[in-house]
Amino acid sequence: MTVVLLLVVVVVVVIVVVVVVVVVVVVVVVVVVVEVVVVVGQRSSVNCESDSRQSLQVMVVVMVVVVAVLVVVVVVVVVVVVVVVVVA
Repeated sequence: MTVVLLLVVVVVVVIVVVVVVVVVVVVVVVVVVVEVVVVVGQRSSVNCESDSRQSLQVMVVVMVVVVAVLVVVVVVVVVVVVVVVVVA
């Protein structure tokens, strides 16, 4: 049983690390894309206010997605731990 427990813990840790890395990469990419779009938009038009508002909306969406992913990860980890404890 201890080997199974150890294996499950390792798998959960790996999953969490991978998800966190993916989330960080996605956030960085989205932030860079938003900055590029805003800069290009400011060059092509004088309407800076709508550009900044749009980038703010995108940032809010990104933050919501990140929080949702983290919540899902936490729930999965908790479920796995509970299952392992019940089985053990």
